[in-house]
Amino acid sequence: MPRRSVAKLATVTAVVAASVLAVAPSAHADLVTYCIGTGGAVTVPNDLYVPAGESCALTGTTITGNVSVAAGGNLVVTGGTVSGEVRVAANGYLDASDTAIAGQVVLAAGGYGVFLRDARTGNVTVRPKGTTTIDSFLFVEQSTIAGTVNAGAGEVRLDRGTQVERNVSTTGTYYTDVHDSFVDGTLSVLNSATGSVVCGSAVRGLTTFAGNLGGVQLGPNGTLDSCASGGYWGRDVSITSTTGGVTVDDNIIDGRLTVTSNDPAAQVAANNRIRGGVTGDQAAATTNQAARLAGPDRDDAGDQRAEARRTSAVQEAVAAGDARL
Repeated sequence: MPRRSVAKLATVTAVVAASVLAVAPSAHADLVTYCIGTGGAVTVPNDLYVPAGESCALTGTTITGNVSVAAGGNLVVTGGTVSGEVRVAANGYLDASDTAIAGQVVLAAGGYGVFLRDARTGNVTVRPKGTTTIDSFLFVEQSTIAGTVNAGAGEVRLDRGTQVERNVSTTGTYYTDVHDSFVDGTLSVLNSATGSVVCGSAVRGLTTFAGNLGGVQLGPNGTLDSCASGGYWGRDVSITSTTGGVTVDDNIIDGRLTVTSNDPAAQVAANNRIRGGVTGDQAAATTNQAARLAGPDRDDAGDQRAEARRTSAVQEAVAAGDARL
């Protein structure tokens, strides 16, 4: 390349780089808006970025682009709208209530957590933990996920009228629980460290539980968590290679129930209605209510973890002042 062209290219590159650096922190930049502090009912005309270790608390805010929460950052959104996707980095936290997110939500490996209440999102993904030391969580209440849930780490709970319009798939989570919710596709829970509880819920597609170490509880009278009622299963249900106990109580299964290679053998109560019958080894069903009531409440423990991070994030955002969006 001629020397003059090289010099000209270097000059242009320097000007562009300087422009980006100058524009990025601006409240109304064309590229990205930084958020440190609190913001209200305004429209952000581009992408939003929460810097590493900072907190942003928004109420009634509309974001027309994508959102990125950097490592150790916190974003708390109430009554907001996001036209794009939300990505949360390691040790980052997203808390969205009464908020619509048009795109996907992705929690990176080692991300602290995602809490959704009265929200609507696209696909939700929790990356596997890998070599990180942080155990992530995904807690969803009274929300609609217009896509799939795919989690590879941490605590996962779908609760209180949540609807997932496609499939739910988890592998290697700490636990995966579904309470009073609806899954329009398949449900797959593999290799969970403390098992899975499904109560008062409906799953339309095939359901698979395999390799779970802490047990599987479908319906009440199990040892893992408190539960008021069983659920409806639109197709076959398979529970295999599970340790810690399997209990199936007060369920309607419009297919076959398979319970094989579980240690101890599964307890399948007589009050289940299973259209396709049961395949596999069964033990006599017993009532485990006393053991259940004595055990820890998984829901309360998770809520406390989310509440602690949410409270800290909002306090930090308020202390930082107006985000000048």
